[in-house]
Amino acid sequence: MWHRAFVGLGSNIGDSRIILQGAIEQLAAHPSVRLVSLSSLYLTTPVGDVIQDDFLNQVVAIDSALTPENLLLLVQSIEAAFGRERMVRWGPRTLDLDILFFGDKIVALPHLTIPHKEIPNRGFVLAPMKEIAPHLEHPVLGHSMTTLYSQWVSSVKRPQDHISRLSSSCPMQAGVG
Repeated sequence: MWHRAFVGLGSNIGDSRIILQGAIEQLAAHPSVRLVSLSSLYLTTPVGDVIQDDFLNQVVAIDSALTPENLLLLVQSIEAAFGRERMVRWGPRTLDLDILFFGDKIVALPHLTIPHKEIPNRGFVLAPMKEIAPHLEHPVLGHSMTTLYSQWVSSVKRPQDHISRLSSSCPMQAGVG
């Protein structure tokens, strides 16, 4: 059975554009994954108290025949292939992949929570989600991505200081969806 899933990508170490593109290519190369659409790239300020460079963020929509747990193993293996080390919470990283949504499933395991619990607090997730799935309803909160993004904008001082949409996406953007 295939499920529509959304995966958030982020990078702030190395050539982030190339890293995000490579991660998307590896994800799409899996036989149980079909790439559906890509958001634009967004330049975003880091969350938390760790001093670090800004991030490039993006969201991809995929169809997956994997279970949520197996999709997690896949995204973790892709992170590892790009040198991801988990040293400091919310610290700098070559690649961060988060499963945001998996169909309308709600998963609450010690190692996996879907929908991702931080979605309503993260402009770098909400802006690209609003771009590629504006009417998608959060299965727990019952609000669309457009509504959640508007709520985030209202809750942040000067949201334009936290996130900006870049004019171009990964090169494969033009050929998808």
